Amino acid sequence: MTQIALSAVLRSAATLMRSGRWADATHLLEAVTPADSAEKLALAAARAEVAVDQDFAQVVDTAAPALELFEKALTESPDEIHRWDLAMLTLRKTYGKALAREHTIADGEGPGADGEGPGAEGEEPGAEQGAAELGKELGLQAEALQATAPDEARAGHAAFYAGVIADNLQVLPDEAFAHYTAAFELGKSSGDKMVISLALRHLGDHAHTAGDLKLARAHWERSTELRQQIGHLLGALAQQTLLAVLTRDEGNALGAAALATEVNRWSRQADLPWITTQSATLIPDPAA
Repeated sequence: MTQIALSAVLRSAATLMRSGRWADATHLLEAVTPADSAEKLALAAARAEVAVDQDFAQVVDTAAPALELFEKALTESPDEIHRWDLAMLTLRKTYGKALAREHTIADGEGPGADGEGPGAEGEEPGAEQGAAELGKELGLQAEALQATAPDEARAGHAAFYAGVIADNLQVLPDEAFAHYTAAFELGKSSGDKMVISLALRHLGDHAHTAGDLKLARAHWERSTELRQQIGHLLGALAQQTLLAVLTRDEGNALGAAALATEVNRWSRQADLPWITTQSATLIPDPAA
């Protein structure tokens, strides 16, 4: 039997996850035999993160077993940092399902519109609660996670989720902007490129909505660069979609269509349905 340091396996799995190869990341983690309860917990945490990340990206609903295994591992080997991580993953999963349902109801085209992903199941939280009510509950959870985070990077992630919850479920743009700003500052102080990128994406969206296309481009281009640096395929494609929107709004329809065409090609190969749908709206219909 080959032995390898678990830290190397976890880093490799995270790299595969960021590159959109969730099945490969899961298979790698499942192939490891943990040496003790601490390694078992670390593997369970990593598998849960991969599952939650895949569910959001591919608009599926498969993470529950991995989250349950993570929770079970925590009962066998209590750890406060991992307990915080489980709470954060649970928040992310609940938010993703609620967001998918809102898109499905609003326009029939967002995550879950094909009836296969989140939003099609009758048991999801959003089916029983209005978006604003659920958003308030999740927003309080995100703020509590930020306040209790064991480090600034984790606090930055929690602040970001407080922002998107305020923006997308509660429709409170001013509160969302404040959360994004806090996330940006926490990302800078912790050196977490993903947190910085997430914050800039949404701060750029607020600039775009306000009509400040120059600031929106600065934020969105920097966010794209950071995602490319860390090898985050979904994130980079999502950002390039926004840059295509911005290019169109700047008056360059041909440039927007060219960029959107490449994003669409990538997203179809990686099975990223919501990016495929969004980028397709920027590609002219040749039959029109």
